[in-house]
Amino acid sequence: MTQIQMSQLINRTGVAFGTSGARGLVANMTDELCYAYASAFLQTVAKGAMAVVLGHDLRPSSPRMASACAAAISAQGALVIYAGALPTPALAYYAAQLGVPAVVITGSHIPFDRNGIKFYRADGEISKADEQAILAATVTVPADLNPAALPAPDAQVAAAYVQRYTAFFGPHALAGMCVAVYEHSSVGRDIIGQILQALGAQVLPLGRTHVFVPIDTEAVRPDDIAQAQQWAARHRFDAIVSTDGDADRTLVGDERGQWLRGDVVGILCAQFLQAQVVVTPVSSNTAVEKCGAFAQVTRTRIGSPYVIAGMQAALDLEPPAGPVVGYEANGGFLLGSNVQRNGCSLQALPTRDAVLPMLALLSLANQRGCKLSELSAELPARFTASDRLQDFATDRSRTLIHRLQADLESLAVTLAPGAGSVTAIDQTDGLRVTFANQDIVHLRPSGNAPELRCYVEAHTAEVAKQLCHTCLQRVSLL
Repeated sequence: MTQIQMSQLINRTGVAFGTSGARGLVANMTDELCYAYASAFLQTVAKGAMAVVLGHDLRPSSPRMASACAAAISAQGALVIYAGALPTPALAYYAAQLGVPAVVITGSHIPFDRNGIKFYRADGEISKADEQAILAATVTVPADLNPAALPAPDAQVAAAYVQRYTAFFGPHALAGMCVAVYEHSSVGRDIIGQILQALGAQVLPLGRTHVFVPIDTEAVRPDDIAQAQQWAARHRFDAIVSTDGDADRTLVGDERGQWLRGDVVGILCAQFLQAQVVVTPVSSNTAVEKCGAFAQVTRTRIGSPYVIAGMQAALDLEPPAGPVVGYEANGGFLLGSNVQRNGCSLQALPTRDAVLPMLALLSLANQRGCKLSELSAELPARFTASDRLQDFATDRSRTLIHRLQADLESLAVTLAPGAGSVTAIDQTDGLRVTFANQDIVHLRPSGNAPELRCYVEAHTAEVAKQLCHTCLQRVSLL
């Protein structure tokens, strides 16, 4: 047996906590490291757990990593409830129903050469304080670690997730609709089709792949934009839906194959649920405030732990009259409190979920008898775009942002020449700048990979997209 200090292991491998979960290169996510992380979680945050729900996404490296975590769970004396390849929110939901923690092997949307581990307490995602407790732990790892093969998946985990939505929406919620599912390598591709069919929709599966595709729902690839439009021209469907790799972030497209922005999806889903309080990161579209549909809007740093903390703060302060929800610009939607609708109850699920927002928008369009493209017509005319510079070191990003902050003239020329003077600077998370013409440009180092992300808001979709593109071009030359 070998004693390992987590802080030293992390310094040696570079596998550290990012925006959500521990992430790193697959080459560094060895059996030893995965065993150590799972052990540290169970010794600190989930001490005394009698059982742990364990699952993973469809990355080739994920089952091996899950095996190492299963060995650590068993060594701590807990029962492994192996769910197999299922969406992260399905695993979190089942764990919450049982009142036990969960471990999920997923790299979500990050590049193919990376992977990650997410941890859930019985009451939801771990906090930043929990992460620090894990990092401070010292664990014991077998010198001859040789994880056993994973058992057959427990079918009850998937069944509970399907039941969650069929019971709330009802068997006729999507009757008469044809919904295309862009399957690619999403771990949710089968269960999403199953849920849609159970709600009365005709499902058209498209684009399934046998190799992993790192779909980023916040920076959709040009190929996926073009592909959705080609499918719309070839097939007749009412909507097209998809997710990122672990199915906690949604992609919803209309009947023309036009992908909706995740923050617009979040607003519409919140309206469908008649939310009272909305919590969303600073990067999201300002239409959420401007639409006037919600009693309270709270802005946070980027990352689901911050959104969850904001929802909890709203619930602790004074229980609101209506639901408390959260969403992110990447399409992830979080339900902070129970929702009652037409005599049915939807239990809180305070973690990112891709299925709820897609079902909410489809149901909303079906109820109104309108096209999906018409749902956002009543929202204020504010449009967002986002993209990233890959292989852009975090230190380089921070140095660039610090330099721009120190020189407002250079900042304006670099971010948005022609947008006028700087009228506001928000440093909640990165550098978010509002200009005289109301254009907004936001630069932020990614918390999950060596990338610099750019978020833009403008009065038209075309201006937002062009401004985002040219801003990144200028930044890349600095």
